[in-house]
Amino acid sequence: MTFPARALTGTALALACMAGPLATTSQAAVELPPTSGALDYQLGEAYTPPSGVTLVTRDSTATPAAGVYNICYVNGFQTQPGDKNVWLNQRKHLILKDSSGNPIIDPKWRDEFLLDTSTAAKRTELAGIIGSTIDLCASKGFKAVEVDNLDSYLRSRGKLTVSNNLAYAKLLADRAHGKNLAIGQKNSAEQAEQAKNQVGFDFAVSEECHRWSECSDYSDAYDKNVMDIEYTDDLRGTFADVCSDRDTPAITTLRDRLLVGPDGDDYAFDYCK
Repeated sequence: MTFPARALTGTALALACMAGPLATTSQAAVELPPTSGALDYQLGEAYTPPSGVTLVTRDSTATPAAGVYNICYVNGFQTQPGDKNVWLNQRKHLILKDSSGNPIIDPKWRDEFLLDTSTAAKRTELAGIIGSTIDLCASKGFKAVEVDNLDSYLRSRGKLTVSNNLAYAKLLADRAHGKNLAIGQKNSAEQAEQAKNQVGFDFAVSEECHRWSECSDYSDAYDKNVMDIEYTDDLRGTFADVCSDRDTPAITTLRDRLLVGPDGDDYAFDYCK
């Protein structure tokens, strides 16, 4: 999922105690996100995290927040709205097209084109482009990346397969690990086992796994290395109900759908305690 804008303090010792253990990959050792505490999901606007927050996710165009574990958002399988003309003018061959040669657009986010992961050559070229964003995240000091829209094959009108996207994801995972970054699977609960074991994702980020009864699909694959964001406009029951469900990840956050900042009229933030 993408949004229109995409676009605490604490001692290092305390963060080290909260963080997960180092996970060794074939490329490098990466620091996994904490499995307890609170996540603030700041894709719409970067701002000082509220008290109690131990993890923050921000867009790759932002800078990390001080004193917390930072995850960098990367739209790995679709184009960012602000880059539309770049893809149309310079990378059109990498945009997925329908039988009439027209770009296939995400029906929910109408300003995003699907990327064409259907061949090894295109996957390699795409991994080079999106990999540069992963490199940027590393250079800014983020500890991890979450790669959005693994499930783009579901919106591809049959032009892409699960295998296409998993093969491409493996290239992105290798790129992230090569930069000492952990990498998170974003959504696509039905692919969690393959994403963990074949691709090498280190953790999972879910949107509304409680709402759609998918949380255990992630935890079966990633154990405690799962975080969830529920949205105020689509809650099943109350947020207290969400937090009391034994399948809900320990790190579960409630946010407004557009992820506005604290000054926005629709701003909402809470987390399971």
